[in-house]
Amino acid sequence: MFDNKAILITGGTGSFGRKFIRTLLASERPPRRVVVFSRDELKQFEMQQEFNAPSMRYFLGDVRDGDRLRQAMRGIDFVVHAAALKQVPAAEYNPTECIRTNVSGAENVINAAIENGVEKVIALSTDKAASPINLYGATKLLSDKLFVAANNIAGGQRTRFAVVRYGNVVGSRGSVVPFFERLIRDGATELPITDARMTRFWITLEQGVDFVLKNFVRMRGGEVFVPKIPSIRIVDLACAMAPGLPHKLVGIRPGEKLHELMVPLDDARMTLEFADHYVIQPSARFTNVDVDFALDGAGEQGRPVGEEFEYRSDTNPHFLGLDEIAALNNPDVP
Repeated sequence: MFDNKAILITGGTGSFGRKFIRTLLASERPPRRVVVFSRDELKQFEMQQEFNAPSMRYFLGDVRDGDRLRQAMRGIDFVVHAAALKQVPAAEYNPTECIRTNVSGAENVINAAIENGVEKVIALSTDKAASPINLYGATKLLSDKLFVAANNIAGGQRTRFAVVRYGNVVGSRGSVVPFFERLIRDGATELPITDARMTRFWITLEQGVDFVLKNFVRMRGGEVFVPKIPSIRIVDLACAMAPGLPHKLVGIRPGEKLHELMVPLDDARMTLEFADHYVIQPSARFTNVDVDFALDGAGEQGRPVGEEFEYRSDTNPHFLGLDEIAALNNPDVP
């Protein structure tokens, strides 16, 4: 669907953006134009050394700057909004900065997309937006609500918005895997574990990118897409990465959850189950269109989940074993 189209990725120099762009450029019918929108000139310079196809464009800018976003989105057909301040402890200590990027920035993306007649926008969310207990999660919940409601704000315009929500991405920048890898490489005699009971959803970068690409086809506007993915125990992750290395319990960090939640119980009545994902339907009816979310744009049929349903990392029926965790962390090792 991206053949001869223009696509923009906010926060495009991050882990997701790089993998997403690599996938687009390797496709049989790549986009006509791929725009990286981000605020770090060094990361853009470094990225240009790897991604220098004629279709590539690099825009310096911050999602806090609505005027710059409107300039960057001229002639754009599709947008992936990946820019965010994501570190939970940093958000707890710098709340206004997190709000300005994650909430005001989301509003700027929405306004720029509508004003430029962008066809479809997908915003990346997080499990932490479901029943949030930390500031980062609260800002992402607000962002999710803004993007869902934007389908009403667009009115008669063609622009449609959806949200993709998933858990921890294996090996992404700032995540626990590279943190453990650095400690092991530096000769650590033990690995810090916040809580031995802790569980997390686990998804590879490739799976995350593929899920976003599929949802551009599936989306009708207003959905929160949640993939069916496995869980891991943090203790198992440490054992898979460094067998035999002792663990040290250090306690949960400020704003951190013991387990992850992607579909809260209160959203069960609005949730549909598909073969490999869930869809949380918007709770408010849009004034400009009557959508049957049980039949998506790819022709896939969904069904309601039970009213007692919730999707949690600790009650997930699919947990990865040590060998599976090691294989995901090292996909190139036979």
